[in-house]
Amino acid sequence: MKSVLVTGANGQLGKTIKELYQNNDIDLEFVFVSKETLDISNKDNLEIYLKNNSFDYCINCAAYTNVEQAEKTPKIAYKVNAESVKNLAYICNKNNIILIHISTDYVFDGEKETPYIAGDETNPINEYGKSKLEGENHIKKILTTYFIIRTSWLYSKKHGDNFYKKILNKAKTEKQLSITTEQKGCPTDTVNLSKFIVKLIQKKNPVYGVFHFCDAKVMTWYEFAEQILIENNLSSIINLVKVNNYCTFARRPKSSVLKN
Repeated sequence: MKSVLVTGANGQLGKTIKELYQNNDIDLEFVFVSKETLDISNKDNLEIYLKNNSFDYCINCAAYTNVEQAEKTPKIAYKVNAESVKNLAYICNKNNIILIHISTDYVFDGEKETPYIAGDETNPINEYGKSKLEGENHIKKILTTYFIIRTSWLYSKKHGDNFYKKILNKAKTEKQLSITTEQKGCPTDTVNLSKFIVKLIQKKNPVYGVFHFCDAKVMTWYEFAEQILIENNLSSIINLVKVNNYCTFARRPKSSVLKN
């Protein structure tokens, strides 16, 4: 039985993997660790933990994902998304652990008119994207057996703080929601990403490298909000308004559609 470590287990993806597979009858044994249990920014503790526990795979769900705050205090983002990933890659290499790292569509600038493929040139336009790309580059330099999975607009209907849940929460107190049509991407359910990750682990003859995974439907944030309201029978009581302007501190890609 293969043993799989999941870091960042308290995040929406980590919780989804745990919910789906902890008690599932598949030939994988999962160990879930939160930042409180294993802080991957602490290299010494990380090295001791991975030396004393035998793992075949490590799924790194630990990340700093606050795009706005990353722009204001980039050191925090680089510590988690770059330096900590470097530590993890280095120690996984020492212990023959295959690293599965979750990255982002924000490594691209959003200027391409067609979907981004894994081999496209990266050009992040905000500190969050730059920190995630730096993490990717550390992995590529240190490891030969790895999976970097770029995903987009990740959300869980049950866990975490994400766009899906924010729309539902706002719908409880507001009668009108103004949502931007300025950005375009592929909202991705953590359930589907979790299943993709497990399929990669179970694949008999894996091809390592960079992969893109997102749900198939391309939409704007407005269209995604519209879908959320329809799905939850709220479209008739909430007035959804399209807005072109989207004022944020961090620049964001206009189109970050990924090709699987």
